[in-house]
Amino acid sequence: MTTSTTAYDIRPLIVPVSLDDPEAADFIAMVDVRNEIYREISANDDEAATPGQLLPHFQENPDNDKRSWIVLVDDAVVGRVILDIPAEEESQVAFWTIELLERVQGRGIGTRLLELVEDTARHAGRTILESWAEHPEPAEGVTVARLPAPTGFGTIPQDRPARFYLRHGHTLEQVDRKSVLDLDASLGNVRALLADAESHSAGYRVEQWLLPIPAPYRESFAWAKSRMSTDAPAAGLVVDEEKWDLDRLDRHEARYLDAGQTVLVTAAIHEATGDVVAFNELCSGAEPTSTTQQMDTLVLREHRGHRLGQLIKCAGILRWREIAPESRRIITWNAEENRPMLSINEAIGFVPAAYIGAWKKVLA
Repeated sequence: MTTSTTAYDIRPLIVPVSLDDPEAADFIAMVDVRNEIYREISANDDEAATPGQLLPHFQENPDNDKRSWIVLVDDAVVGRVILDIPAEEESQVAFWTIELLERVQGRGIGTRLLELVEDTARHAGRTILESWAEHPEPAEGVTVARLPAPTGFGTIPQDRPARFYLRHGHTLEQVDRKSVLDLDASLGNVRALLADAESHSAGYRVEQWLLPIPAPYRESFAWAKSRMSTDAPAAGLVVDEEKWDLDRLDRHEARYLDAGQTVLVTAAIHEATGDVVAFNELCSGAEPTSTTQQMDTLVLREHRGHRLGQLIKCAGILRWREIAPESRRIITWNAEENRPMLSINEAIGFVPAAYIGAWKKVLA
């Protein structure tokens, strides 16, 4: 059913089985407007994606119930709404996204869309909403009030998105830094840092694979993936402990393989046990020249202090240069209070590109 007002329409997103499906037009239009919105926010195409890359991530998934809508003005798609409802037992959290083109902002559409998000979350039995938004720095010479993270690390400008969150009862819980690496300028430094890490990581070795993960490492890698939900800094956010078994790992890998993307996993293996105890993921973009995304990076708590983060990041970058030589930039995200990872990134040559606010609302 389509929900209408005099100003705009909202309708559930039809997720086609394939892009050749006669009903694929809405999905393709959603991806196009997503890319345009991100271009408006960041003034680049670092996060651009193709419909083929995103389609596997919108298919039915037993680990997450994704509810999606498109927003139309004058029959043109101008935005999207996504509510992700994790399947973890006893979970109370849902993650939401509302994105609109600049030309339709300021009309009250976002407020109505948030009502849809909240009503849907309540009917799904969720009491906590969490959301992330990029808050670009104001133009040079423009002064705006800033909002500090309660962690004591990082601030964001009180821009339109921040005012929207505050007006609707959300609290800022964490600030993430988006960082970008110029690969051409950093390779010499990366080689030196890799040699330094190797000299401090006795008892560990590096293994690297393109998906899928080899059989001998699948169980320990699935365990390490589950620890992303418990070992990464979360500030005041509510994070469910995820359970990763081999079936969930299969589903995770299939989404990227079905999308035709290349994912390099660089892992640190504990020699004494043969287990994956640290890992880093690099993922290809829409084109060979597109910006690479660094996805999850984690060192298990009990194996920290051996420069494994530096080891796997540097080894991954050097191998990626061979795999994707036309990609000249890597983009990544880290919590501002995650000083160990940020220090490694800064030493490698990553520079801040933007700051992301992590927001939370407890539903009445």
